[in-house]
This record gives sequence, structure tokens and C-alpha cells, in this order.
Amino acid sequence: MINIALPKGRLGEKVYQKLKNAGYACPSIEENNRKLIFENEETGVRYFWVKPSDVSIYVERGAADIGVCGKDILAEYMPDVYELLDLKTGVCRMAVAAKKEFYDNGERTLKVATKFVNVAKAYYAKKGRQIDVIKLNGSIEIAPILGLSDVIVDIVETGTTLKENDLEVKETIFPISARLIANKASFKFKTKEIETLTDRLLQQLD
Repeated sequence: MINIALPKGRLGEKVYQKLKNAGYACPSIEENNRKLIFENEETGVRYFWVKPSDVSIYVERGAADIGVCGKDILAEYMPDVYELLDLKTGVCRMAVAAKKEFYDNGERTLKVATKFVNVAKAYYAKKGRQIDVIKLNGSIEIAPILGLSDVIVDIVETGTTLKENDLEVKETIFPISARLIANKASFKFKTKEIETLTDRLLQQLD
């Protein structure tokens, strides 16, 4: 049995469809219920829904053999897992955004509001730029408008929210998409099963 952690929401549903098409269907997951764990002995899979930001924790600690999470989570938390496959879904980018008129002249400490503290620190450390990180948990776009920060570091999908708040992308940090990850010990003991699943998923992407 392969234990698979799927992120709750649209992304997880899309990925489940890919897994189903790859031969890993689980009829009970498609029923309208509030269960969180589903298994199909015939196909040898057990799925469970978890919060997207928790997938990597379940995989790293071995509660799940494999899971699906965004590159943003991997970059922020740096879990000790194998990254097996780019699923080419949930595509967006990590970016620096600010008011349209903002220009960073580098003369003073840059105030950066973000959920992704480690990503922001690593990005500006590479640039040798002194920053003051302000950790926020939501509605990050409001920070530059109210003068709390100069810029924000956040996920940008369409850019509509930025435009509506008179902000724009100033720099792209890295592209984001959903990745298939594996627990290192599970990969050692279930190599054949995990590699077969990965290969079948890859065929779905092609």
C-alpha cells in the first residue's frame, strides 16, 4: 500500500484525476462525504487529504510515502524529502511586488512583508541587500498601501489582485508548480511501487 498525501482543494483534485488516469483510482474518494482517508486495496493506494502547507510534514515524517506540494512550500520549509516530478500544474510564481512608483535605491533597509520569510531572506541575502522582514499571514497586498512595508514577497498567479490594489511585480524570484515528493525511507523500501507510479504519472503529463 502506498500512502499518498494530497493537498485539499482544487490542486489536490486535479492531481487525483491524473493519478486516477494513471491507474490509481479510488472510488470512495469521489463520493460526497467528509472522510479524510480513502483506500483501494486493488490498486494498492491509500489517499488522505491534508492542508497544502502540511503535505511536506506528513511526507518528511513518514506518515505518507509520497505527496504533492507546491515548490513554494519546498523552498520555504526545505523538508528533507526527495523531489521526484514536476507535475506541471498549479503553475504560478514567487515574486517581489510593490507600488508602481516604488524604486529601491538601496540606501536604507528595505521593509519586506511576506508569509515566506525564508524565501525572502535567502533571495535578498544573495543580492547582498539589507532587509527588515515583516511576517504576515494574509492580505499581504495591503502592507505597501498602508506604508507597513516597501515591497511584498508573495505568490502571483494572474496578477489581478496586485493590479486592483495599484501594485505591480518588480522581480520574479522563481516559478512555482506542484511537485511529487517522497519520504526518503519509503523510497528505499517501496522503490519499485513509487517508481512505477512516478513513471505512469509522467506518461499522463506527456
